Amino acid sequence: MLMRTDPFRELDRLAQQVFGTTSERSAMAMDAYRSGEDFLVHFDLPGIDPETIELDVERNVLNVRAERKSPAPEGAELIVAERPTGTFTRQLFLGDTLDTDRIDASYDAGVLTLRIPVAEQAKPRRIQITGGGSDRKRISS
Repeated sequence: MLMRTDPFRELDRLAQQVFGTTSERSAMAMDAYRSGEDFLVHFDLPGIDPETIELDVERNVLNVRAERKSPAPEGAELIVAERPTGTFTRQLFLGDTLDTDRIDASYDAGVLTLRIPVAEQAKPRRIQITGGGSDRKRISS
């Protein structure tokens, strides 16, 4: 299903732990799993305006981009600024077993959820064997 994610994600996580730094990649945590006939991906994007979220798929590569702006007005004196702002991106490499033409996306309570159907050709199917000495086999869905 999900072939792989960003190969540098683990290095970013390690650098963040060792050096106490943050990066764009660390702000978009993700869970992915298969449930029935769908593959679901959840991205944590708290405080993101849904209008800034961009999704695109090209050759089974899913790109997610979102932007969080500072809530402080321009010229304000910041006393504490711990929440990351800026542009956040994530890239997923999807397998051929997913129907990327029918991706459904929703954003609720700071979580972006993608529902990607499993492609028809990837769904398990039962093969019936006919009796009577015939070598013919029929495929039923």
